[in-house]
Amino acid sequence: MASPLVKIQHVWKQYRLGKVTVDALRGVSLAVEHGEFLAIVGPSGSGKTTVLNMIGCLDTPTSGTIMLDGTEVKGLRPSQLAEMRSHKIGFIFQTFNLIPVLTAFENVEYPLLIQGLPAAHRRAATAQALEQVGLAAVARHRPGELSGGQQQRVAIARALVAGPSLVLADEPTANLDSHTAQEIVELMLSLNRTAGVTCIFSTHDARIMQYASRTVEMRDGQIVAHG
Repeated sequence: MASPLVKIQHVWKQYRLGKVTVDALRGVSLAVEHGEFLAIVGPSGSGKTTVLNMIGCLDTPTSGTIMLDGTEVKGLRPSQLAEMRSHKIGFIFQTFNLIPVLTAFENVEYPLLIQGLPAAHRRAATAQALEQVGLAAVARHRPGELSGGQQQRVAIARALVAGPSLVLADEPTANLDSHTAQEIVELMLSLNRTAGVTCIFSTHDARIMQYASRTVEMRDGQIVAHG
């Protein structure tokens, strides 16, 4: 039987705010299988984004272990963590995080440029990713010339262009109107089913919860329910 793509065991995350210690995560354990479409839900401050940051190698736990595709994250050097993020993980944010002076094509291509891939490979992979999200026609437009839904599609293409095994999406529909949000959820679900990409969402969106293969509820830095 294949091991989980993500395995978190007894993870605590503490932050110092002046003289006060804040427990952002309190003993979280979670396993995510290959191909899941998982929603992590809960009120603001419940720890959803912190969990995504831990899985995404953007932050490290105070204690506990995180296994990503069979590799224990804790103890890896910064260069190794960067390599893990670059090749195995795609990120989607609620504010899109596109570079305003770059075109849609250049924004999507950027992760491959960082990896140092040959120009021909970059161009072909970028064109394919934009085609996947239905934006080939606006490849030369800059973010300011695109709608919110189109910008989020560019962000999805950027997350997928390097062929990651895992996509982490932090409130990806929060800044979109309901019709556009529905389109984005359906697009992500289609990519999950056709490409087999594992997706983990931090969300308040009932649409994502409806389509999720599993829902995990968090409160006060702990997992309180599995749906």
